[in-house]
Amino acid sequence: MDGKSKNLAEEKIHRLRKIIPEAFSEGKIDWEKLKAALGEEVEFSNERYVLNWAGKSDAFRILQSPTTAALIPCKKESVDFEDTENVFIEGENLEVLKVLQKSYHGKVKMIYIDPPYNTGSDAFIYPDKFSETREEYMERIGDKDETGYMTREGLFRKNSKDSGHYHSNWLSMMYPRLFLARNLLREDGVIFVSIDDNEVHNLRLLMNEVFGEENFLAQLVWEKIHSTKNDAKYYSDNHEYILCYSKHISAVKVALLQRTDEMNERYQNPDNDSRGPWASGDLVANEERKEGYYEVHSPSGKSFNVPKGKHWVYSKSNMEEYIADNRIWFGKNGDAFPRLKRFLSEVQQGRKPSTLLTSKEVGHNQEAKREVKAIFDDNNFFDTPKPVRLIRRILELSTQSDTDDVILDFFAGAATTAHAVLALNKEDGGSRKFICVQLPEKCDEKSEAFKAGYKTIAEIGKERIRRVIKKIKEEKQEKLDFNGDSAMPDLGFKVFKLRESNFKIWRAKVENEDQFAEQMELHVDPVKEGAETENILYELLLKSGVPLTAAIEEKKGYFWVNGGEVALMLEKADKEIIGTLMAQKPQKVLALDRLFHNNDQLKTNTALQMKDAGIDFKTI
Repeated sequence: MDGKSKNLAEEKIHRLRKIIPEAFSEGKIDWEKLKAALGEEVEFSNERYVLNWAGKSDAFRILQSPTTAALIPCKKESVDFEDTENVFIEGENLEVLKVLQKSYHGKVKMIYIDPPYNTGSDAFIYPDKFSETREEYMERIGDKDETGYMTREGLFRKNSKDSGHYHSNWLSMMYPRLFLARNLLREDGVIFVSIDDNEVHNLRLLMNEVFGEENFLAQLVWEKIHSTKNDAKYYSDNHEYILCYSKHISAVKVALLQRTDEMNERYQNPDNDSRGPWASGDLVANEERKEGYYEVHSPSGKSFNVPKGKHWVYSKSNMEEYIADNRIWFGKNGDAFPRLKRFLSEVQQGRKPSTLLTSKEVGHNQEAKREVKAIFDDNNFFDTPKPVRLIRRILELSTQSDTDDVILDFFAGAATTAHAVLALNKEDGGSRKFICVQLPEKCDEKSEAFKAGYKTIAEIGKERIRRVIKKIKEEKQEKLDFNGDSAMPDLGFKVFKLRESNFKIWRAKVENEDQFAEQMELHVDPVKEGAETENILYELLLKSGVPLTAAIEEKKGYFWVNGGEVALMLEKADKEIIGTLMAQKPQKVLALDRLFHNNDQLKTNTALQMKDAGIDFKTI
């Protein structure tokens, strides 16, 4: 206590740091960054300690720009669509992350991503041409495949080391995605990001800015190959890194790993102690301490003392209690120098994870390739996939088997994260759920994947999940007893694809009365022609903050969601349906405005009745 009253300014700064950690640099508020985080136009200067790069202001503008995109269900590519809580989203991940902000804000327990490493030969999406208008931008990036789904191929390009903005382009790509990812994490959530030496230095600084330097947990080193390369020019490159940050470090608990057989084998029971196996520990400490210098007598009558300049770790009275309790070992013959018995049953039932992830423990690149080949009939579709054991280790450290933890991977690639979630749930009976996001990046026509019939990376990822599910089901069926008592885990996934909104979007620039009248006429019915009811349903749910895995019941004339959290009238609105909804009292009712057929009286009465009943009613 310093006797001073509460410092209100410090309290506000503390709250601000918790909400907007990216607005602080070296413990102080960075006013330019704070303004930028709040959506103001800012040009950053370089005259202070701050991570800066060409295009950072543009990256902020991309981050602040809202999206009108939607996620459309694709049941034919899914497995057990109606009942599963796993999700695979095909689309550009920045847009997808924006779409998920309302429904998944603060709900994700763990994020793992394996982004482009910026080696000079990889390609990725980064913002450019910010002098153009929003309409020009959307027109340029809005490439679609043959089914009309947005692919964002217009922004997908190689980032060569010859580029003057080589590092800047990568930072501009990563920044908004990491920022949006942080929003999705729970208070006790963590993120793991794989990277190599090309950008690990910049990624560490970038994540310090986005997540806060104080929320850094570890920089893990993964031994990606199990032998050194003798043809390396300087040093054998046999490792990668995984940076780990928390959303709020005070809320994080890192799980203990299972003790190894080697650790347990150190514990024996030569004297048949009823308390079980034990290992001996030293009773002598360095430095001299007066009260720690005395004689110890064994049951056989032999006396012992510490060497000069050292002391017993326990007081004389405590030592006598331990001897009486048979916690001091004097050897089989009772005449050996005393040691403390540490019982296996009393030690920490687990081990602290190491920052070194060896290939023996968590696998290596060759193992990962073998896993892919085993799934795809001896075809190798990826150069550097991650082994399932590596992602499983991350899952073990950051999630629990007895909770519905949500795991997100928005650079899904080979879908190793989904595979690891399914495999770990199978082993420990867990109920973890995955959300994987992958751009429909086109496969090279000369690649094995293309020759095998896969046009995009997303198609390979989905097929891998299907095959893993099939294998687990077969293994489970073999073990099921005749009464069917063995529980089947969630072995399905819903597929969604990024698509333009089902609603007409108001033009940002209206320059004269004629254009205004044209826009008004266009938006008399805001629903686009040909929009399907199910697509509208999921778009409205997401934009209302309801997750993609909501329980949806199709009733007579309306949809009933999550037991009455939301009800939607999308095809018909009459007194009978409205009366039914009023009687069931959902929390919120959404209806398409066109269903009232310009019957303002019915619409007004419905709004008043809903308000009186305490139901939130909105028309679109």
